[in-house]
Amino acid sequence: MHIEPGFVAPAKVAIANVTAMGVLGLYAKGFIKNPFDIVKMVLAAIFFSIFMQGFHMNVGPSELHFIGGMAIYLTLGFAPALFGFAAGLLLQGLFFDPMDLQHLAVNSLSLILPLITVHYTAGRKLFDKSLGKRLSWKEILKLDAIFYSGVTGMVGFWLFIGEVATPLSSWLTFASSYLAVVACEVPFTYMTVKLLKRYEDTPVVENCFEVGKLKLEV
Repeated sequence: MHIEPGFVAPAKVAIANVTAMGVLGLYAKGFIKNPFDIVKMVLAAIFFSIFMQGFHMNVGPSELHFIGGMAIYLTLGFAPALFGFAAGLLLQGLFFDPMDLQHLAVNSLSLILPLITVHYTAGRKLFDKSLGKRLSWKEILKLDAIFYSGVTGMVGFWLFIGEVATPLSSWLTFASSYLAVVACEVPFTYMTVKLLKRYEDTPVVENCFEVGKLKLEV
């Protein structure tokens, strides 16, 4: 889902920088009130970086990654995942791919805007115990479908407004490649939540994860 340096003009990158800071700024006030959210954000950034570096390959105009997006979101929560994605991209830029720092905001928006869409359309209902909604394989698949449609759509947007002409067929090849990621991430997410639910009453899981708010369909 990376947009390589040179694809987007500097003026558009500047707009992306302002937009990314504005989006994160909207959630910053509530986020910093809870010290454990900072811990969750650090965990989100670390897990995200491990997943991204663990598997990635060039496909069409961008890269195919194992992101672990819904596993991070469901186990660590919305705000920690939101800031964790941006922090994880920053870590990767600092330690692995310095050139990616030019498009830090561009690539961050490609993840955080789809995550916001997931949260406000289907995700936050799962964290509300009063609704009694259970997390199932079907629900995870729905969340993944929304998230990765957004991610690939954002990549398409950046390519569309970019300075390098990209054939539609190349973007379609990239977008369709994420079907394999969804196929892997749905069982991975379910098993991760299920494992943490076993220990949800322990102090570490209770304070550092959000699975206590989820009801898992067996």
